[in-house]
Amino acid sequence: MTYSFADRVMALQPSAIREILKFTSDPEVISFAAGNPAPEAFPVEAIRAISADIFEHHPIEALQYSITEGYTPLRNTLKKYMSEKYDSVKDFDELIITTGAQQVMELTTKSLCNEGDTILCEAPSFIGSLNAFRSYGVNLRGIPVDNDGINLEALETALKEEKKAKFLYVIPNFQNPSGVTMSLAKRKAVYALAKQYGVMILEDNPYGEVRFAGEPLPNIKSMDEDGIVIYAGSFSKVISSGMRVGYAIAPTEVMQKIIVCKQVSDVHTTIWAQMVIDRFMTGGGFEAHLERNRGIYRGKCNLMIELMERHLPDSIRFVRPQGGLFLWCQLPDSIDMPAFAKRAVERYKVAVVPGNAFLTDESQPCNAVRLNFSTPTNEQMVKGMELLGKCFADFEA
Repeated sequence: MTYSFADRVMALQPSAIREILKFTSDPEVISFAAGNPAPEAFPVEAIRAISADIFEHHPIEALQYSITEGYTPLRNTLKKYMSEKYDSVKDFDELIITTGAQQVMELTTKSLCNEGDTILCEAPSFIGSLNAFRSYGVNLRGIPVDNDGINLEALETALKEEKKAKFLYVIPNFQNPSGVTMSLAKRKAVYALAKQYGVMILEDNPYGEVRFAGEPLPNIKSMDEDGIVIYAGSFSKVISSGMRVGYAIAPTEVMQKIIVCKQVSDVHTTIWAQMVIDRFMTGGGFEAHLERNRGIYRGKCNLMIELMERHLPDSIRFVRPQGGLFLWCQLPDSIDMPAFAKRAVERYKVAVVPGNAFLTDESQPCNAVRLNFSTPTNEQMVKGMELLGKCFADFEA
């Protein structure tokens, strides 16, 4: 049979990260390509105990259908937490629980965009979001990222030129993949430009609670007095990625459309997972858990940087991140990045992600690779960096 696919998915390609991760099924491969939380960061015992209590005392509530907006106690907990700690819930806002933060990107695009509209994105940016945007037939325009965040001059040029721009997608904290943190001055400027040109902002903050260096900066959502910011948060990096619980904060009028779109996507996010997270947040140990995780990621990041400085050439450039899970490494111009990534995994059994996978146009030149420090063990990191050093030596010979 000849299959006929929808126009909106004809151009979609498998995630480059997922394709590279296929190599990691080989037990000999050391993966710096994933974006998984560190296994030791999961609060396994707490989740086990909370789940046992839920299934003993509230089994039907955990297993039955519920409302699309999410488990009401968790929504109230989050509203209080995000309002008191981050000033990121305004009087005109509403909050919904989603199936991971990835769903916020998909629902926002589904709610706001028609085919042929434009979404402005940092370049590079998170491949999962880029593919969610592409699936709705929109045009993507990449805006370069400097060491202190998105380039404002290029952003304003794009806002002037793109008459059908619907929103700007940004990851201000420890951006994936670049590791860059947007400065406070740029956060204010981004908000002012979006307001001036009548374009919404989708602020993605999956790593905000994984800050292990530097001083916290206010969310762009905290500056929102005009109802132009949609905020995406997630528990994937702080409690469990497998539970698939995220959330969105958005102006009520926008949220009403997001709720309808979610109803036809999955009815609601898993109630058991929402109940567990609410209990975990309100049980008194959440802040201690976050602080413990920051220590884990601080140690793993420092180790990877120490090993890079020991084994890799001085010509490698990278931003030392203040949080998150990644290092973005610019290779020397003399090294062919795709060939390097291929050689690393095929000959040296070390998987890295080619940088062009994170561009709005993957055909554009890019000489960077993304390295993940959260997933490998310390022993794997030591061995993997030694092997990458040998791979670099191949290209410099």
